[in-house]
Amino acid sequence: MTIRIMARLTARAGSETVLATILRDLCGPSRDESGCLGYDLFHNQDDPCEFVTVEQWNDQTAADAHLATPHVAEAVRLASALLAQPPLIHRFRQLA
Repeated sequence: MTIRIMARLTARAGSETVLATILRDLCGPSRDESGCLGYDLFHNQDDPCEFVTVEQWNDQTAADAHLATPHVAEAVRLASALLAQPPLIHRFRQLA
């Protein structure tokens, strides 16, 4: 079953540019992962501190494997001090 994940990340004021770079750098390796059907990054035009990733995975196994990759671990390490709050991560399944 296809899994969609949306993660909302809020940067500390003044660290938006650095966080954007870390998140952009995460996109390529994530898209190359087995089971990745899509991995997109968005920046809120009304709130410069807010970023959202929209991910689509073949199944829960692929989504879980993504979280265990070195590139995710490195992004978490680099971004943790730049965030105003912990990321809000939501998993969705399509109903219609």
